[in-house]
Amino acid sequence: MNLFDHFAMTIDGKSIAGEAFIDVVNPATGETFARAPDCTPAQLDAAVASAQRAYPSWRARPIAERQALVAEAGQRLMAKAEEMARLFTLEQGRPVGAAKQEIQLGGYWLTQVAKAAPPRHIIEDSPTQRIETDYVPLGVVCAIAPWNFPVSLAMWKVAPALVAGNAMVLKPSPFTPLCTLKIGELFQEILPPGVLNVVSGGDALGPWMTAHPGFAKISFTGSTATGKKVMETAAKDLKRITLELGGNDAAIVLPDVDLDEVAHKIFFGAFFNTAQICVATKRLYVHQDIYEGLRDRLAAIARATRMGDGAEQGTVLGPIQNKRQYDRVMGLLEDARANNLTLIEAGPVPASGYFVPVTIVDDPPEDSRVVQEEAFGPILPMMRFSDIDEVIARANASEYGLAGAVWSSDVDAAIGIAKRMETGTIWVNQNLNLRPDTPFAGHKQSGFGVENGMEGLLEFMAPRSIYVSKAG
Repeated sequence: MNLFDHFAMTIDGKSIAGEAFIDVVNPATGETFARAPDCTPAQLDAAVASAQRAYPSWRARPIAERQALVAEAGQRLMAKAEEMARLFTLEQGRPVGAAKQEIQLGGYWLTQVAKAAPPRHIIEDSPTQRIETDYVPLGVVCAIAPWNFPVSLAMWKVAPALVAGNAMVLKPSPFTPLCTLKIGELFQEILPPGVLNVVSGGDALGPWMTAHPGFAKISFTGSTATGKKVMETAAKDLKRITLELGGNDAAIVLPDVDLDEVAHKIFFGAFFNTAQICVATKRLYVHQDIYEGLRDRLAAIARATRMGDGAEQGTVLGPIQNKRQYDRVMGLLEDARANNLTLIEAGPVPASGYFVPVTIVDDPPEDSRVVQEEAFGPILPMMRFSDIDEVIARANASEYGLAGAVWSSDVDAAIGIAKRMETGTIWVNQNLNLRPDTPFAGHKQSGFGVENGMEGLLEFMAPRSIYVSKAG
């Protein structure tokens, strides 16, 4: 498998070339370095038809066999992590070491989800009747993965869907299609033809997929705005949906923390992957007694953290992944400057590529755009507070509810605050910790449905209840 040329889709267990192509840009340079297939409607139909043919026999396989094949795919992906990391960096921008970790994480997710099996419930087993509920796969499912974590978040969908007995057509983002296409080719050696099809394409492909009558379910990770369009399209033929969407996650820092101990954790909870993480800290509320101390420590860390091309030794933070998102982030900065907000910027950054310096916005008004909008880039608004009830209200005053964090040396007090935060995931004295065995779900406009955990597996299944009369 040559990783750096001949990118092909996987349809019916075969590598399929494109009839047209999309450019793939290295965000560290802004220049095209590869081309990926641009799937046609006919090729999408072929992928769906292939999945429909594969589904009956895949569903009929004992779950232990499906689990074993998914686990084998995970082991194979982990073994390819070092080889694939450089390609990941070229298309996504993240430094090579962190790229390798993500590919390993995607493989790990497959191996861990492969251990899961749906429950069977005996509701009643009496002399007169037996009632049993089990869970069955949905059929052919559509998965649409994002550009910020293109491998691991794709595997969040592949693993439970296939273990549950579904067949899948997977689409990576047009900004980061290459590693996913190579994974499709890699898994051809493991999975039966048609069980996992991988197609790539431009902006038209996603809507074609969400409207396609051959899918029973759509699993989408991306922006809230696009998620609403997916939900609207799915409603036309009542497709099931799972939507993992945006967040504007708040962290609350109490005055009893050890600043030297927590500053690095808070910094990378906000800025890892150049803040292109749905669950990154995006609003930082700091008690007034320690505000200046934490602000100055974060600014010092920012100045000491190298931003640059992820392929270069010593780079810690890479570029914004694509020009569209770069322009949006720069627009937020320009708005902050226009409103005379105080910006603490680290630098310098490379002149070419999509680089935005790590920027702390010093105590902006709550109604400013940098506070109210999800930046999805290295801009962190940092605000003072003095009253716990008031800061919890501020943290909850958002249309989003994905994740949050509380920092305190008093764990019980922190847990009490965490339980009042209106989000699906809350960390206490840590952040960015997600597990394949733990449900992940957004509240409010941050999502619909669940990923990971048993609940995530059952998102790809439907309950079936069987009533058996024992009466004579």
